[in-house]
Amino acid sequence: MQDTVVELPFWISEIDSSVPASALFMRKFGHPPPEQPHHLAGFLLDASGVSTLACYVHFWSFGDIVLGGGACVDDRVLRRLDAAQRERLRAQGGLYRLVLDYAVRKFSSGHSAIFGFCGDRRAEAVDRAAGFAPTDHAKLLVYWTRELHPLHQAALVAKAHALGPF
Repeated sequence: MQDTVVELPFWISEIDSSVPASALFMRKFGHPPPEQPHHLAGFLLDASGVSTLACYVHFWSFGDIVLGGGACVDDRVLRRLDAAQRERLRAQGGLYRLVLDYAVRKFSSGHSAIFGFCGDRRAEAVDRAAGFAPTDHAKLLVYWTRELHPLHQAALVAKAHALGPF
């Protein structure tokens, strides 16, 4: 999948390692990010052309499902934007929404569902706006990538829930 470029000086890509996101992830969650793929990152470009990590979300393919969690946005990087740039970003749903939309496009064709583990109300609002739905389990959200029989859906929800926080 090609990198996504939006109207702002912002681009999204899968990165090979969680290392570029380690400091941000540690700041937000108090521990290093998972090492297993997939590491989706959003970068802001400053006026001189230097890119800085501004958003990170970890995804993990597990058979026919994808698990996503650990979303973090660096508010310090956002403060570097001028008012007009911040407004354009808000109009597009924000950094996390742009990365989440990229993930849905990237993973939908090869998986039956994308699950999110979310403990933050603001992040959950973004997840829901992107098409994720609640499950019967606290903090577990799902994006169905295709029509599935309800029993198949229930089995996939049980599978994601059995893995615990991700």
